[in-house]
Amino acid sequence: MELNDFNVNSVLDEIRPYIEADGGILEYVAIDYLKEGPIVMIRMLGACAGCAMSAQTLTMGIEQAIKDKFPEVQQVINVWMKLFGQSI
Repeated sequence: MELNDFNVNSVLDEIRPYIEADGGILEYVAIDYLKEGPIVMIRMLGACAGCAMSAQTLTMGIEQAIKDKFPEVQQVINVWMKLFGQSI
């Protein structure tokens, strides 16, 4: 499977029902193609934003599912919204 926005979103679509069942929102942001390898950026919102388990959900659930389909991905990171250059 080719690493692109559509295919990454398709993998995230498989995970979203589980996130949403707990009140979370999983949003795809972008792929950053770095020299070391690509990084997938997502946002975990809703109940995920304040959940103590969100880091574990990110690494053991979301990142693992992405890396299973796209082994070239180095990391999946949760990015925060930026407003006028300021992180919020």
